[in-house]
Amino acid sequence: MVAPPTREGPRVNEEIRIPLVRLIGSNGEMIGIMPTREALHRAMQEGLDLVEISPGADPPVCKILDFGKFKYEQQKKKSEARKKQKIVEIKEIKVRPNIDDHDYDVKLRQMKNFIAEGDKVKVTLRFRGREMAHLDLGMKVLERVKAELEPVAKVEQMPRMENRQMVMVLTPR
Repeated sequence: MVAPPTREGPRVNEEIRIPLVRLIGSNGEMIGIMPTREALHRAMQEGLDLVEISPGADPPVCKILDFGKFKYEQQKKKSEARKKQKIVEIKEIKVRPNIDDHDYDVKLRQMKNFIAEGDKVKVTLRFRGREMAHLDLGMKVLERVKAELEPVAKVEQMPRMENRQMVMVLTPR
């Protein structure tokens, strides 16, 4: 025998198989604890549905309301929440250990813009050839970035070596 498909969302009307429920009326007033049959009968009299709002409570809380309208409002809330959420991206800025002051200022301005938008910034400092002998120069550049972005960003990942590059991740405060 095939099991009936499970439905998402709260139980409605005849799906509520608990002997006692705490009932809330259609205009929000607390009616009290009563048998499920009586609560269902009251909902039918008003031409509305009996919806289980809080199944974990003892006894479960049910409310008399229009189930179609209830589902529509829940769907609307979900889509509104989805609109408001921001996906945090990781923006990467590449620098070199012997970067000029003007180039550094341009990169710093970019980092500030990314952080102001709420994105994380991954600062990648690439070493070429003999620059590997001077890791301290690269560390100084990253320390300078960290110090200048201190008011708006915090270090999520301290500088660390990955092959021939040093990486540091900053997040907005």
